[in-house]
Amino acid sequence: MSLVLELQDVPGQLVAALEPIASVGANIVTIIHERDVKRGALVPVQVTIEGDKETLDLAIKKLTEKGIRIIEKDGIPLKEKVNAILIGKISEEELKGIVDNINNLEGVKVANLSLKMSTTSSTIKVTMEAEHNSLGLLEDKIHKIGVEHRLLVITET
Repeated sequence: MSLVLELQDVPGQLVAALEPIASVGANIVTIIHERDVKRGALVPVQVTIEGDKETLDLAIKKLTEKGIRIIEKDGIPLKEKVNAILIGKISEEELKGIVDNINNLEGVKVANLSLKMSTTSSTIKVTMEAEHNSLGLLEDKIHKIGVEHRLLVITET
């Protein structure tokens, strides 16, 4: 199984990421440290591991519990959930346009939406699923939507 992990580019992070894999008895076959593909202070590291299904599943669970972000598994980008709350006055037509704008981003879709509307203000919680490489684009789009519609935007990072 091939995993791409996103690690802080500081000493000790690679060893800390490999420890949960080794602790469950998975065999580490290759490590490719891609420093030239940095995203801010984060660097992708490709790790190929071997083991039975139970061992590999446990390795992924341990990595996740340790807070290590897995951005790709066996060449398939994993989607991340992103929540945003939009507060302000908005019509049903504007809401439809916002959802369409988000869904038109490559690698992004609105997964869930809850809405409380009144005559003076609305609160919208939007849960989106985004491929890792679309997160920056999604964040920019959400903040532009907030400016365009004069909405307070609260995002989870």
